[in-house]
Amino acid sequence: AIVNGLAGTGQEEAVSFLRVTKQYLPHVARLCLISTFLEDGIRMWFQWSEQRDYIDTTWNCGYLLASSFVFLNLLGQLTGCILVLSRNFVQYACFGLFGIIALQTIAYSILWDLKFLMRNLALGGGLLLLLAESRSEGKSMFAGVPTMRESSPKQYMQLGGRVLLVLMFMTLLHFDASFFSILQNIVGTALMILVAIGFKTKLAALTLVVWLFAINVYFNAFWTIPVYKPMHDFLKYDFFQTMSVIGGLLLVVALGPGGVSMDEKKKEW
Repeated sequence: AIVNGLAGTGQEEAVSFLRVTKQYLPHVARLCLISTFLEDGIRMWFQWSEQRDYIDTTWNCGYLLASSFVFLNLLGQLTGCILVLSRNFVQYACFGLFGIIALQTIAYSILWDLKFLMRNLALGGGLLLLLAESRSEGKSMFAGVPTMRESSPKQYMQLGGRVLLVLMFMTLLHFDASFFSILQNIVGTALMILVAIGFKTKLAALTLVVWLFAINVYFNAFWTIPVYKPMHDFLKYDFFQTMSVIGGLLLVVALGPGGVSMDEKKKEW
C-alpha cells in the first residue's frame, strides 16, 4: 500500500510538472536532443585538420576523401540541427542525422566498441522519438494506405525509441559489491524496465532525466579540464551525447509512451 501510495504521488507530481512545462518541454527536449550533433558539427569546423588527418590515417583514403568526410559531417549535422530547431522538414533532418550516426559508427570503428555502440543506438532512439513527434497522429507511413491505430508507425517508433534509449543506462551499470553500486543498479534497472515496457512511463522517464543529468554533470565535467588536454574533448563529447539521451527522455515525458505500452493498455482494461 505504501509503495502504491508513493507511486501514485510521484505520478501526480509528474503530471503537475508536465502541466506547468507543457509549452516549453518539447522545445527543451529538442534542443537537448540535437545538442551532441550541434557540438560535433562545430567541433568539425574548429578541428578540421585533426579530424581529416585522423580519417586519412585510419582508412588511408587520401586527403580528398578524408576532407569530404569531415565536410559531410559538418554540413549534415549543422543543417539537421537547424531544421529540427526551426521545425522545417524534420523528418528529412532525422533521416540525415540517422545517416550521420551510421557513418560515424563505421568511420570511427564504434561498431566494435560495445559501450559507444550502445550509446549511439540510444541516440538513434532519441531521433526515433523526434521522428514520431513530427508525424501527425494516425498518419500512415504509406500515403493513401489506411492503418489501424494500434499498428500505426508512429506508435512503433515510440516503442523502438523507448527501448533504444534505455541502452544508455546499461552502460552506466557498475558491477562491484559496494552498497551504492548495488542500489544504483537495482533502481536504474527498474526504471529502465518501466520506460521500455511503458508502465508509469512519464514518472520513470522524469526520474531517469534527473538521475542521468546528475551523473552527467558529476562525471563529465569537461569544463574542469584544460582545453589542451585530450580528456577535455572526450568528456565534452560524452557530456553532449548524454544530454541528447536526456532530450529523448524529455520527449517521452512530454508525449507519453504511445499506443504500444502498458500505460495505454491499462485504459482498455
